[in-house]
Amino acid sequence: QVQLVESGGGLVQPGGSLRLSCVASGMRFSIFTMAWHRQAPGKQRELVASINTFGNTQYADSVKGRFTISRDNAKNTLNLQMNSLKPEDTAVYYCNAELRGTLKLNYWGQGTQVTVSS
Repeated sequence: QVQLVESGGGLVQPGGSLRLSCVASGMRFSIFTMAWHRQAPGKQRELVASINTFGNTQYADSVKGRFTISRDNAKNTLNLQMNSLKPEDTAVYYCNAELRGTLKLNYWGQGTQVTVSS
């Protein structure tokens, strides 16, 4: 059974930092493209950042230069370092695992709340 468990969310003041983690189990973590998505109230879920099996990263324009995605295949862990947080970063953040190829698989975590407010 595949599980993605996020942690690290919380309440932070504008300009502050948070580090999200996602621990995967029941899957061969290293072969999946991993990503963080977020969904704010009343808005559609959006891609924040992704990292493929080669370690290549992509970011939404709104977080470039502030967020850093990384993965540790030995620990089956995905991280998102978030700096210079803004109120508009407030959302539920979801960990996503996607296998692209002949066999297509897609898994989601349960989400962790990030609130940026003074």
